[in-house]
Amino acid sequence: MLDQKPIFEKIDAASALYDKSQLVKIADAVTAWEADAVRKANARMPERRAEFATQSGIPVQRVYTPLDTAHQDYLHDVGLPGEYPYTRGVQPTMYRGKLWTMRMFAGFGTAEETNARFKYLLEHGQTGLSVAFDMPTLYGYDHDHEMAAGEFGKCGVAVSSLADMEILFDGIPLDQVTTSMTINSPAAVIWAMYIANAEKRGIPMAQLGGTLQNDILKEYIAQKEYLFPPEPSLRLVVDTIEFGTQHMPKWNTISISGYHIREAGATAVQELAFTLADGFAYVEACVERGMRVDSFAPRLSHFFDVHNDFFEEIAKFRAARRIWAKEMRNRYGAQDPRSWLCRIHAQTAGVSLTAQQPDNNVVRVALQALAAVLGGTQSLHTNSLDEALALPTEEAVLIALRTQQIIAHESGVTNTVDPLGGSYFVESLTDAMEEQAMRYITQIRELGGVIPCIRNGFFAREIAEASYRYQQEVDSHDRIIVGVNDYIAEEPSPVPTLYVDTAKERIHLERLNHVRQTRDNEKVGQTLNALREAAKKPAENTMPYILEAVRAYATLGEIMNVFRDVFGGYTEAPVY
Repeated sequence: MLDQKPIFEKIDAASALYDKSQLVKIADAVTAWEADAVRKANARMPERRAEFATQSGIPVQRVYTPLDTAHQDYLHDVGLPGEYPYTRGVQPTMYRGKLWTMRMFAGFGTAEETNARFKYLLEHGQTGLSVAFDMPTLYGYDHDHEMAAGEFGKCGVAVSSLADMEILFDGIPLDQVTTSMTINSPAAVIWAMYIANAEKRGIPMAQLGGTLQNDILKEYIAQKEYLFPPEPSLRLVVDTIEFGTQHMPKWNTISISGYHIREAGATAVQELAFTLADGFAYVEACVERGMRVDSFAPRLSHFFDVHNDFFEEIAKFRAARRIWAKEMRNRYGAQDPRSWLCRIHAQTAGVSLTAQQPDNNVVRVALQALAAVLGGTQSLHTNSLDEALALPTEEAVLIALRTQQIIAHESGVTNTVDPLGGSYFVESLTDAMEEQAMRYITQIRELGGVIPCIRNGFFAREIAEASYRYQQEVDSHDRIIVGVNDYIAEEPSPVPTLYVDTAKERIHLERLNHVRQTRDNEKVGQTLNALREAAKKPAENTMPYILEAVRAYATLGEIMNVFRDVFGGYTEAPVY
């Protein structure tokens, strides 16, 4: 029997969406339906399981009705697109006015090879660039360092100096495209190379548009590509945000990233909560630096994973916008409505792709991309079918790009704003996501904040437990992965894969040696010494000094070694 009392206790007569007498009738009808139609249906064919839930464990009811949303104050909780609390989207007309930016994450081998891939994608309708860097670059090593052995160009493009950046973007109009760069610990240095390259081509930094991932806190939580202790690493992020606020009004100096948290095994709720908690930590650090919240918050951006649970992912995006808007306005005192906007870049879930029956990945990516669009993303990357095996081929990348274009132009989902808004299920699930995420955020604050939770292992334990539960579900067949633990094909399904020619490393190393031999090494030494002194002063912004070093063709490894000397390293405490 349906318990009507809790439902009606939540309804405020002044804000109720539905007439209370009608809700009573609906409640009675649901009770009768369950006692009669549902009971008979279950007698003929029992439901597949006793309980249904999202991937985050949120219970999913058999059916949703006005009873599940009757407590909402529509204008306060849901609202209209482009208006607080932005549940229905950050722009009033959304895709009716402008489609999301279509990006394809690209990078492998030499700067020359990746430059050719960029041009190929732009020729086929991509509207923004997204750069993947290889492991030595991500860890701040030059490619002739012993730690770089065997890693050249395998998961992204190799960049050691401004000379590589010049080739990487050769022939690409940097003042006409936006560029996203996925890099974190060395983010300030790679950004400086991008800026210096544009300057050499006569493009002022103020005209550059794009996004720097630059989210170091999630590295300690999930991806583990950190170099220094959390506190000086956070200082470098604040340096970039402050510099961008002062000089680069079109640039998002950070992409607060849940993607890697989710890929590490977190649930959608954990991804939502931990990502926004990181975002609030950056806000607090910038305010502590002395910046006005409304001076920098409008350029903060977010990056979320899009996994397989279709409706949960849509609800996650909607809940993210609502939480961010409420907290920025009410807790941090932001007055500029642009500071309340949670602007989102999304990427389909790489961890969901399978090496078995890789053609199935096309279907997975299409559904995930559709969820991102229905959730209201501003930018989207779709993974390629072969990414569980290798870096994507041109053919696979083109299918992934075409997936976005078909959704945009053939599906009809862009014709109206937030087409699932008002769905009893989606609105109820959005509420549940917000409630559970805020529980986590409150817990993190009670434990002292994000950095203390990094140091005490809170995030690592939560993600490890969620990942273990998920794997148990797969192993027990409670969760079906098509082609992996069910519907298994006897014959393998080979697909063409991209081969990274390690012989090309010689080209890169020759360029690196040429840079060292032809630059003004005395000037390089001077700029590195100036950077070292600036790094020792916590209140000094390091970006101008990094730019001077980059302009002198100091290498990535040389600049990062300055920070290694000043800040030291960091070893994560084991978590059991």
